[in-house]
Amino acid sequence: MNIKKIFCVAVCLSALLLLVAAFPPSGFVAPERVQITILGTTDLHGNINPIDYYTNKPDNRGLAKVATLIKRIRKDQPNVVLVDSGDTIQGSPLESFHARKNNGPIDPMMRVMNSLNYDAMTVGNHEYNFGNAVREKARTEAKFPWLSANTYDIKTGKTHYQPYLIREVAGVKIGILGLTTPGIPNWDNPPNYAGLEFRNPLTEAKKWVPIMRAKEKVDVVVIAMHMGLGEDLRTGEVSPGQVLHENEAIGIAKQVPGIDVILMGHTHRDVPALIINGVLLAQANHWGRHLARADVYLEKSPTGWRVVAKSARTIPTDERVEPDTEVVKLAEPYDSETQSWLARTIGESSTELTAKDARFRDAAIIDLIQKVQLEAGNADVSMVAVFNSDARIAKGPVTVRDIAGLYVYENTLAVLEVTGQQLKEALEHSAKYFKEYVPGKPVAEQINPSIPAYNFDIAEGVNYELDISKPFGNRIQKLSFRGQPVRPDQKFRLATNNYRVNGGGGYTMYKSAPVVFRSSAEIRELIIDWLERHKTVPPEPTNNWKLLP
Repeated sequence: MNIKKIFCVAVCLSALLLLVAAFPPSGFVAPERVQITILGTTDLHGNINPIDYYTNKPDNRGLAKVATLIKRIRKDQPNVVLVDSGDTIQGSPLESFHARKNNGPIDPMMRVMNSLNYDAMTVGNHEYNFGNAVREKARTEAKFPWLSANTYDIKTGKTHYQPYLIREVAGVKIGILGLTTPGIPNWDNPPNYAGLEFRNPLTEAKKWVPIMRAKEKVDVVVIAMHMGLGEDLRTGEVSPGQVLHENEAIGIAKQVPGIDVILMGHTHRDVPALIINGVLLAQANHWGRHLARADVYLEKSPTGWRVVAKSARTIPTDERVEPDTEVVKLAEPYDSETQSWLARTIGESSTELTAKDARFRDAAIIDLIQKVQLEAGNADVSMVAVFNSDARIAKGPVTVRDIAGLYVYENTLAVLEVTGQQLKEALEHSAKYFKEYVPGKPVAEQINPSIPAYNFDIAEGVNYELDISKPFGNRIQKLSFRGQPVRPDQKFRLATNNYRVNGGGGYTMYKSAPVVFRSSAEIRELIIDWLERHKTVPPEPTNNWKLLP
């Protein structure tokens, strides 16, 4: 056959194929396809309106803005599943006021999430901060299940929460498994989780995923976990300060077959899309700053639905996204009473105080917390972290808002009996916040980004130098108490918070220290009460510590 004939045959075959594609033969049926969209929020921490309550200024955050995105997506795509990965009912002044001051009405987050028809919520560690009564009340108010497959009742050996949810969407069976970070006993007060145990999430995933696949016959497995990435994917370095199994997303993706999508939480990171061992992972940052969207495409086969493609991204709630008016209306009564509480004047300040550089030098605004802890705990030494470097007390009237912005967590006060050796170990551990010293580099560039700032503790009641040019373990110099060097066997009453007492932040040196005092009041409330009694904020720092060189 010559070249001309071959060319003619090729042209004719191409034309025939195009004709068949345009007009399929009788009886030809294209495979049935369907797209399922899974939307995920996480670490909302009680943020509904797009506002920073501590500054009382607008901010691109909150469930009201997320709601606009959710409704927009549902308008275009009917096959939607909506889940949350936990830390939902704690973390904002709005939720603090509701939990502590007026817990009668339905929880504000549950009210809004009910209106948005959430399918499920995984329980986070901060759900435990306000105690059993507040948590269980919010749970009963939700019109969707709270999930946690690895939280068990000690007495019965059964799961305390529903382990998973099965949803059928467009004929596709979707299994949603909830997993909670098991570090709660390391961070919270024992009464807040009494009767519960938190089992290894990797082991529980290996148990429950096969049940969902074999028994429930699900087509898609989604895990909504209150856990994130526990290591640096570039280096494999494990993030410091974590407790055992705190963030098991990578391990579960690698070791548990049958998972399609993981929606992460806990670490407050924006993870638009990540593939590990064929599993699609995403995380929607925190405070409602993003909405995670995972799209799963399935094809019908003789044996059932099979996943043929999947993708994910995170959508920001930036200035282009308006808050949903229905959600704002639902939140209005909660917002109104929160604003009234925050606006109450409780004292005066003769000068402006700021926490901007409080991690690099002693600051009067942090010494206020130290002073309150020392007095309330009748302590010799106090340890405090800078929780909000944007905290500010203006010259003039001081309000509850100022103190709420200074102490943003629901921690309670605890006093330990520690030795001088334990005290130095705690300060040396804190000093790891700074990387190995590089001469000439600004101090702000010498921070270890893998260590959260809330794990850098500063001491009051002792004098010391923190010399970051020294090797790790030998950075605390000239540690003294009342003018005398601290002896290793010397005993001190150390005031700190419940998170530290339980080992939070890797402060394991406190584990063997006797607890000599616990306050049921939150440290924030202790500061407010102190200021109402004393009326004025001490304007000058004690300058008991300094950063070298």
